[in-house]
Amino acid sequence: MKIGNESIKPLTRLVDNSLQANLEEEILSNEIWSQLISQKKMAIGIVDLSDPERVRFARLNGNYMMYAASLPKIAILLSAMDAIEKGELTETPEVKKDMRLMISKSDNAASTRMIDRIGYEKIESVMTDPNYEFYDENSGGGLWVGKRYGGGGDTNREPLKQLSHAASVTQVCRFYYLLANGKLVNEKRSKQMLSIMENPELHHKFVNTLNMIAPTARLFRKSGSWKTYHSDSILVWGKESNRRYILVALVDDPDGEQIIRNLVKPVEKVLKKPEI
Repeated sequence: MKIGNESIKPLTRLVDNSLQANLEEEILSNEIWSQLISQKKMAIGIVDLSDPERVRFARLNGNYMMYAASLPKIAILLSAMDAIEKGELTETPEVKKDMRLMISKSDNAASTRMIDRIGYEKIESVMTDPNYEFYDENSGGGLWVGKRYGGGGDTNREPLKQLSHAASVTQVCRFYYLLANGKLVNEKRSKQMLSIMENPELHHKFVNTLNMIAPTARLFRKSGSWKTYHSDSILVWGKESNRRYILVALVDDPDGEQIIRNLVKPVEKVLKKPEI
């Protein structure tokens, strides 16, 4: 699954002007999407992995942190793997089962059990770890889980906007990029996380479209929805190298689920466009 050599560059340094211009042109040509982007009610991030030696990144509202419902459960997954690796959490059959339920079915009870096992402090320490910086106050925040999925219990909201379950597309793109390169915890744990995230059992949003247009592609994903907040994140690994990419979208709109479904084809068009 590795997509590059040992000296992978920070994703934020791989912003590609041509890809950025093509993404802006394609997305902003849609009146509704353009409006949502300008109102900061929509954010998109894409990472082109078709050439492992020349990864390209583009984003709209990249550092704008939004409420992301269940998408930040990937933060619980990483924190749990970090805890298992450090001997702070025992990898029991129940823990393994809950990690899979939490990701593939977005099971709230399993997610809450995982939160209760490791605690908010652990999640915060991993998200703010200098090795990762998935939550960085100087870059608009990022990935955060500070509330159980379900009623009750204490909360630990993030400091910038007091959100309980937060994400920004840049940080989620970074998460997948580092994961695909075996850089989250270590190579073994990264592979384990990828196996948990593969074959999602919810077939909506990005997955709905990809099941139709790329039925043989490997999909690694986590999505979220609550009220008008809809989010999705996916690593697409097609048999052909021209369908290998990371796509993340956050939308605050009643039609968010459909908007996210409709993003896949325009984004694939952008990724295949010749460079400007």
